[in-house]
Amino acid sequence: MTVLAETPLTGWWPVRVLLLVALVGAGLLAWLLRRRWARVTLAAVAFVLAVANVLAAVNASYGYYLTVGQVIGLPGRDAASMRQLGQSGVPGSGRLVTITIPGPASHFDTRPAQVYLPPAWFARPRPKLPVVVLLHGTPGAPGDWTGGGDATTTLDSWAAGHGGRAPIVVMPDINGEFDADSECVDGPAGRAETYLARDVPGFVTSRFFAQPPGAHWAVAGLSEGGSCAITLALRHPETFAAFADFSGLAGPRSGDGNDLGDTVPALFGGSTVDFEAHEPAWLMAHRRYPGLGGWFEVGDADDDPLAAARTLEPAAARAGITTRLVVVPGGGHDFVLWRQAFADALPWLVSRVSG
Repeated sequence: MTVLAETPLTGWWPVRVLLLVALVGAGLLAWLLRRRWARVTLAAVAFVLAVANVLAAVNASYGYYLTVGQVIGLPGRDAASMRQLGQSGVPGSGRLVTITIPGPASHFDTRPAQVYLPPAWFARPRPKLPVVVLLHGTPGAPGDWTGGGDATTTLDSWAAGHGGRAPIVVMPDINGEFDADSECVDGPAGRAETYLARDVPGFVTSRFFAQPPGAHWAVAGLSEGGSCAITLALRHPETFAAFADFSGLAGPRSGDGNDLGDTVPALFGGSTVDFEAHEPAWLMAHRRYPGLGGWFEVGDADDDPLAAARTLEPAAARAGITTRLVVVPGGGHDFVLWRQAFADALPWLVSRVSG
């Protein structure tokens, strides 16, 4: 087991200080003024500033937004449209594309996906590159990985050290809505599993000239997306050669912990057989997975995901999976950990899908 240190998030403290100063100033001004309308107005302003400061503190804790620009929806420096991808020459950094991935097999109604194309993708002749499918959690959206997860910085850094080569990284929608929870199964929230295992690989392979699914594809995710990653890899080893589970639970769950609760009726229509066919522990106890690789990373302050990782990693090893388990001291269930986890796992994932 490898243990890594946590990196603290400090980028938002100036915003919080400014909000606090403005709040104190508004309060003093309201106290000094004698007119009722002025006091009422300034009290309202003070309330808004107090709420903003609380939200900034919550964001600093979870690390969801890295910059104020991300909060107001400004595009990142690497955002690109499909038309811009016809550029000549190899860029100095990767390009991020926002694109709708259709679901002809699943008919799953999704929000636009994001796709990272490394500099090498623009070379001529174009190389066939491996693919990493990167899954968000709930509540969440595909842009979480390039926002709070800062995945483009990690990928550009890797590409810069490897002659511009890095995987194509696909960040699809797994839920259809911000607060939906498909658990990546074909269930009440839609046919998410069919979408991720069939529609996404088919589209990415044809549109972006990537390596075909199989030995050169991996799937990774955070929280719900971590549980999805291991389940998808176990159920579709012909599509994915490796997975990375960052803070996932023991398997698909309708709640926030490892206990089943109403998972079987809510996600599988009451079918225990269908539930077992999606439960990682059951799958690994009944099947062998030679050639599959699995990375687990979790914070030691994140109780249920930690318990899941410590159960699933040895079970995976017994099933023939090459595994790594990383426990981050003080790590929680947040983007501070998930940014680090992706950076930790990326070299290993690349080694698994580039052979």
